[in-house]
Amino acid sequence: MIPTFNRLPALREVIDALHRQEGPRFEVIVVNDGSSDGTSAWLDAQAAVSDAGGTGLRVLHQPNRGPAVARNRGVAAARGRWVAFLGDDTVPAAGWLAAHARAQEGELAREIRSAGGCVGVIGRTDWHPRMRRTPFLDYINEHGLQFGFALIEDQDNVPFNFFYTSNLSVDREAMAAEPFDPAFPFAAWEDVEAGYRLTAHGLRLLYRPAARVAHDHPTDLARFAQRQYRSGYCAVVFFRRHEQLGPFLGMQNGQPPLAGGAVERALLWAQERLARALQGMPFRLPRLWEKTMRHYYLEGLRNGWSDGAGLDQGGT
Repeated sequence: MIPTFNRLPALREVIDALHRQEGPRFEVIVVNDGSSDGTSAWLDAQAAVSDAGGTGLRVLHQPNRGPAVARNRGVAAARGRWVAFLGDDTVPAAGWLAAHARAQEGELAREIRSAGGCVGVIGRTDWHPRMRRTPFLDYINEHGLQFGFALIEDQDNVPFNFFYTSNLSVDREAMAAEPFDPAFPFAAWEDVEAGYRLTAHGLRLLYRPAARVAHDHPTDLARFAQRQYRSGYCAVVFFRRHEQLGPFLGMQNGQPPLAGGAVERALLWAQERLARALQGMPFRLPRLWEKTMRHYYLEGLRNGWSDGAGLDQGGT
């Protein structure tokens, strides 16, 4: 199941890779979330070919309402026992589907379901080979700013905050019962928040790195800083639904931390300038990256709080 919005070149590669997958019989559901770049016409043409050849591509169109609504619509349309999620820029490697199937149909999954639980499987998301790898990109992929694969301690029992829809499979009925929350204004935290709710209802999350995808999403420090701002903003929505997670989301005593004074702001500005100047160099600067990205996250957190994010759609 793939939600898509204005990423036609990457989406073409994703769909092509799915047509080459081997494993159990499957359908591909793409929800076009109001794209304006030719995606609609291309998908309709591909679906017509699919209908003629019986290859199982189904296309749904909707006005732009965000990935949460798009995923929920895809789950509602799905017919399999479990549904696998991809991004429109995460290209599955050969064997991706088979690796998810082995995990979903294996002995551990059967034990989990027989005990009344449900099964989720995350695979490995790496940067696309065409991207220029830098220490910064490797760091955000491995150590928790974007993903956090190096932090996983037990591949058979992974915490809810690894519920990454870039490469995930989960029991369809469970996902339909705990859908993605459309109140999140950006594509940030809405997948992890759903994972948190599912965990409370018996989700066991497994990590199977053999299920690999290549993430084709050009990223540098400036772009990622804006992503962190949006993540902080959306964390307010998450908090208003689950206040017990305040410390995890960066809250202090139920509120965002206060902004620093002029000296702290000047220091942060200098740190960011240094981080940008060095981002293409072969240096690992984790403390500098963490401080810079945390500044943007907390700025988003404070602005989301002052804007009342989440209050008009079920928050407290």
